[in-house]
Amino acid sequence: MLVHLINGISLGSIYAIIALGYTMVYGIAKMLNFAHGDVIMVGGYVAFFALASDKFNLPAPVAVLLAIIVCTVLGITIERLAYKPLRAATSLAVLITAIGMSYFLQNSALLLWGANPKAFPDMFKNAEAIDFLGAKISPVALVAIVANIIIMIFLTLFTTRTKVGKAMRAVSEDKGAATLMGINVNFTISLTFAIGSGLAAIAGVLLCSAYPTLMPTTGSLPGIKAFTAAVFGGIGSIPGAMIGGILLGVIEILARAYISSELADAIVFGVLIVVLIFRPTGLLGKQIHEKV
Repeated sequence: MLVHLINGISLGSIYAIIALGYTMVYGIAKMLNFAHGDVIMVGGYVAFFALASDKFNLPAPVAVLLAIIVCTVLGITIERLAYKPLRAATSLAVLITAIGMSYFLQNSALLLWGANPKAFPDMFKNAEAIDFLGAKISPVALVAIVANIIIMIFLTLFTTRTKVGKAMRAVSEDKGAATLMGINVNFTISLTFAIGSGLAAIAGVLLCSAYPTLMPTTGSLPGIKAFTAAVFGGIGSIPGAMIGGILLGVIEILARAYISSELADAIVFGVLIVVLIFRPTGLLGKQIHEKV
């Protein structure tokens, strides 16, 4: 039971890191970036070639840093080309654009790197599992849990204590008022996409390390599950994304272990439906009352 719980927290930590990207973009730009899962895939490929290619063969920390840089630039590019022109558009137009961008990234990866799955190299082959109350914790599981905690604390302090973070919160509340206060709304939203995409790169490396198979559709299902985690915890809430991700990972692993591996995904989404019936804003989401 303890092993399954630790594995669930580890998987949930990866979902939480992805969900933080969703929740930041939605919380500040009020847009859902459904291409976020494919940015995870791009990060995985960049790290794969940096680690496994004879031409590069870079150390793991450098490969991860390179993946973060590439995905950060990609996130800014996506925001500038696809989302910036649609800020005043309908939600349907934004959704269609996001789906189109997702397919564009997947098919680009298919053309560049092929459809055959690639075996992601073991970044922790020299590290040993840690014994915790009789349960073995793999190095990648420990790194995922610690990384999730550090990222959540950093983002919380960043958005509440720094000038740029406060600008993000101001843009989230009212873009017009933020502009009148001298805040560069375009820069703030681009920075939000950049941070979210950088987190996607970290999540992509961790995901491929835990489940070492890489293909152009690698980020699709984890991206959907992470979006589910963001909604579960209360989209727009940084602690909510973390709690939602961990709960989702634990539910999925326990469902696979004790109920059915085929029904695990259905159980995860079923729990989400039940939560949203009784609490539509998610676990930590705030109910907004609009005056008419």
